Amino acid sequence: MTNFRAPTARSHKRTPVSIEVMVNGVLNFVGGRIADLSEGGARIDGASMPARSRCEIHYAGEVTYAVVMWSEFDRMGVRFPYELSHGALYKALEAARRNAATETPPVFLSHRAPVFGRRGLN
Repeated sequence: MTNFRAPTARSHKRTPVSIEVMVNGVLNFVGGRIADLSEGGARIDGASMPARSRCEIHYAGEVTYAVVMWSEFDRMGVRFPYELSHGALYKALEAARRNAATETPPVFLSHRAPVFGRRGLN
């Protein structure tokens, strides 16, 4: 019998954002950009630290603590040990969700008549 554990669904919806932050690890302090954010974690592009390390995310004069869950060369995913429920980063998340809810999807117009099958090849 294998000890397989199916992945669990995320409990929070990720929201696309573009938030410039500073990430403080044990030995380094680097700039990065949060590309998606939820109450439970974030993906940070431009910064990378070892998986399972702890870090601080500095934004708007406030600090949010995080644990690196995965890491690649130029980005990483972090989990917040305490869910976001207030503060500057949470306000940025709420604003991004409000903006996403009010945006209208882009309309793509074509000046060409629709072509089906081989009729449009001649």
